[in-house]
Amino acid sequence: MLITVIIFIIILGVLIVAHELGHFTTARIFKVKAEEFGFGYPPRIFGFVRKNDTGQWEKVGRKDDTTGYKKTVWSLNWLPFGGFVKIKGEDGQGKNETDSFGCKPIWQRFIILFAGVFMNFILCFVLLSIGFMAGIPTMVDDTLDPGLNAREEKIQIISVSEYSPASEIGLRLGDVILKIDDEEIKSIRQVQEIISKSEGKEIRIVFFGANGEETKSLLPRVIRNDFGKYEIGVGLVKTAIVSYPWYSAIYKGAEQTLGLTIAISKAFCNIISDLFMGKGAQVDVAGPVGIAVLTGQVIQLGWLYVLQFTALLSVNLAIINILPIPGLDGGRIIFLIIEKIKGAPIKQKIEGAVNQIGFFFILCIMVLVIFKDLRTYGSSIWNAIAGIF
Repeated sequence: MLITVIIFIIILGVLIVAHELGHFTTARIFKVKAEEFGFGYPPRIFGFVRKNDTGQWEKVGRKDDTTGYKKTVWSLNWLPFGGFVKIKGEDGQGKNETDSFGCKPIWQRFIILFAGVFMNFILCFVLLSIGFMAGIPTMVDDTLDPGLNAREEKIQIISVSEYSPASEIGLRLGDVILKIDDEEIKSIRQVQEIISKSEGKEIRIVFFGANGEETKSLLPRVIRNDFGKYEIGVGLVKTAIVSYPWYSAIYKGAEQTLGLTIAISKAFCNIISDLFMGKGAQVDVAGPVGIAVLTGQVIQLGWLYVLQFTALLSVNLAIINILPIPGLDGGRIIFLIIEKIKGAPIKQKIEGAVNQIGFFFILCIMVLVIFKDLRTYGSSIWNAIAGIF
């Protein structure tokens, strides 16, 4: 449980810091002052800023105002969930000052706003490319390209049916089946044949999971009525760690990033369409609690799966931020488009009010999703907490 929380915080931190780094870097390129770059969210623990005249570092107090410094304040904050960048003039003030966001032309402001989303796409591409070079978990069969390096082939569980023989003995997602009745397992068909021939008699399974190698016995039974075959209630895949040459890995990373972007964008469009049609969301939507639970499940599969999972979340974060909702990057870009068409910026009071409404809307959605997560995963969370004590 504790390791899951720590890794979840690290993943969240990497995603958000990468996003904010995009805003920060482009702001610096266009000579817009970044007043503060914070790791974590306030309240501030401490900060440092480089003096303009001597180049030495000066400590910044917990309550010191960052607007008085000529250089960027780098701060460490108490809430370890990501980070933030405070850009001068992002709320409309200081439009007559050359280092203010509001003073810059529309195209520069657009790039600064879009850069956060762009960095999340880049992060996904980099993580997937590293994964393909190091060796990425892949479902394999006999048609695998002989030019690729495949290692650690195994028969792995990808689903466990509720109330099945497998669930009763504690088989879980990610467990690897090593042997059945002293017969070493090499293929999915082999597992199916052994279970089918058992005719409901007890079999002994050796598997590797979160607790290391274990041996347990179970009784296969007819779970579905279509063929009347004996089953134990698991979904299986044959996986291997497949690594690619660096040039192929870069191509595969870009291809996979594009594929994820298209798939997730379609999923968001379907969700929005279903909501407007009054059907409700037809797919599961996970919030912070759900993602934390999924992180725990992915950790059981190995660090390469965590790499893939982080890349997936990075694309999700990018697409959510580009949605035309006030308070998000996409909403602020809409205001820039209106300004371009209109020939003049929208009044700051109106933009501020619309953004506040947007933030309130996002907050309400977040609360609803968290309640849904707690209802879905509540028992798992409490069991995990109880396990610590």
